[in-house]
Amino acid sequence: MTESVDVPSRVPPLVLVSGPEDLLAERAVDSLLQDLRVSSPEVDVIDVEPAGYEAGALGVHVSPSLFGEDKAVVVHGLHEATDALQQDLLDYLADPVEHVTLVVLHGSGNRGKRVLDTLKKSRARVIDCPAVKSDRDKADFVTGEFRRARRKITQDAVQALVEAVGKDLRELASACTQLVDDTTGTIDADVVERYHGGKVEATGFRVADAAVAGEAGEALRLLRHAVAVGVDPVPIVAVLAGQLRQLAKVGGAGRGRSTDLARELGMAPWQVDKARRALNGWSGPGLATAIQAVAAADEEVKGGGRDPVYAVERAILTITRTHGSG
Repeated sequence: MTESVDVPSRVPPLVLVSGPEDLLAERAVDSLLQDLRVSSPEVDVIDVEPAGYEAGALGVHVSPSLFGEDKAVVVHGLHEATDALQQDLLDYLADPVEHVTLVVLHGSGNRGKRVLDTLKKSRARVIDCPAVKSDRDKADFVTGEFRRARRKITQDAVQALVEAVGKDLRELASACTQLVDDTTGTIDADVVERYHGGKVEATGFRVADAAVAGEAGEALRLLRHAVAVGVDPVPIVAVLAGQLRQLAKVGGAGRGRSTDLARELGMAPWQVDKARRALNGWSGPGLATAIQAVAAADEEVKGGGRDPVYAVERAILTITRTHGSG
């Protein structure tokens, strides 16, 4: 008869998942629970939410169970926790219970600071889940998704995917999963275009790329096609404004390696390279004129004018006319 061997858990008894990015926090908790189940397959997982919390409930959750199995208590939203929940957490941290893993999630802000400080003093493992906002961060996220899936994706494809679905991190993660599941081999920009080229963001970027390159006919054609299939002018103007701001930032930053400038400007290296290529034919005054034209269009498409589409067309014509004038 073979004796069973206890598998040591890689999860410490106290864990703090800190940061505002919900998707990353959820993944962190899932990974922790998977690790716990390696050593304790029957672990009892209890979720504690701040809404409706009653004083003393945490003490009940951490008390020994009838069958003696290990417990994982996951406290969500410390940044929204009531005073009662915070006090119960402090009481628990003063005298932790054996065979209980406490995982506390804190999004942002100062609420729950005493609990945060106590967790850190108690040497809790801290897992950071920072906000993924900049295109550079989103590009790094996409690259990481494909690296974990052991799939290759070209830099152009990363750029295309961020431009197409980068507004929401969950949608971006879902798009990565779809491409991994539905395709084979290296994923390039053509594959991304086939799956996600019809998205609003992708349409806006194609319009903006043509406009900043001075291609009036192509930019107007793409705009009219987008409007015909129901794309709202507002996000198109937003992309135009973003593209021009990037040109201005890169144009004013001087020389240097793309990676260094990207870090300084909060952009992805491929965005710096793209802006540098697009800057040919642009002058400082020309960019200023183009940015002012887009600002005026932005006001009109958001209710200040009677014909939003005409407002965008006029802005595009100003941009393309100004390109090459310097």
